[in-house]
Amino acid sequence: MKQVLIKHGKVTVDTVPAPIIEKGSILVEVAYSLISTGTEISGVKGAEKSFVKKALEQPEKVEKVIDYFKKHGLRKTIEVVKGKLEGLAPLGYSCSGIVRYVGEGVAEFQVGDRVACTGAGKANHAEVVLVPHNLVVKVPDGCDLKDAASVAIGSIAMQGGRRADLKLGEIVAVIGLGLLGQLTVQLLKVSGCRVVGFDIDPRRVEIARTLGADYSFVASETDYLNEVLHITGGHGVDATIITAASESDEIVQQAMEITRKKGRIVVVGTVGLGLKRSPFYEKEIDFLISCSYGPGRYDPVYEEQGLDYPYA
Repeated sequence: MKQVLIKHGKVTVDTVPAPIIEKGSILVEVAYSLISTGTEISGVKGAEKSFVKKALEQPEKVEKVIDYFKKHGLRKTIEVVKGKLEGLAPLGYSCSGIVRYVGEGVAEFQVGDRVACTGAGKANHAEVVLVPHNLVVKVPDGCDLKDAASVAIGSIAMQGGRRADLKLGEIVAVIGLGLLGQLTVQLLKVSGCRVVGFDIDPRRVEIARTLGADYSFVASETDYLNEVLHITGGHGVDATIITAASESDEIVQQAMEITRKKGRIVVVGTVGLGLKRSPFYEKEIDFLISCSYGPGRYDPVYEEQGLDYPYA
């Protein structure tokens, strides 16, 4: 089968063996896979970095290499590290398609079902994918498979809203109006919130406006604090959801400025977290991190072994 891979820091399409059905998993013929530009470009850039730079950025992995060296010696360690650096890495984590085979122990899916799949290293850009059943969901009637391919991004946006614990009628700021931010705007609107959007790109600001944002501003061209205070009667927004990607600490500081006392800030995107204590202390703001698609993410017992959490 064909699959998109990162090879030596470059994106390539290679022919690879199709996955074999496993217990607790589903084999899906992919109809559409979604390109998550920010995450995937970051992955490609990371693959281009030198070994030394990667080591400086991920010291915990260096410790693992040292432990491996102590147990297996220099030659074996070099072979393993070289294989990791030069090996093929899959791209993609959100797709849709048709179930072709169902593994042992899976009862809720049947061959022919239309499904959406998620999971890095699982729901790849490939002709066929093997995905644990907890990371698969049936596509409802009336939903196009092309739209369903955005399942992972939609889940990430939804989890950000859930972490903010929003109520009907609350005013919410969304900082960063890329793909994730635009989905967040729409989910907030259907949840009964008033939405204020910010981005440095005028095109994204206009898109947010057409998708339902009550107010949207080009952050670099407006006095964002005055605008928010005017909209909220001088109080600040009830919650701010950060869906931007930046290494700067400034975005978090701006979020604290526009959020009211006892409000909430939720970080969904990747931003600098050099926090100042005084704004948190003075406003008693709750600062929260949203972990990808929510409960179960990064838990191998849930994702790999298929053990679901109690409904409560």
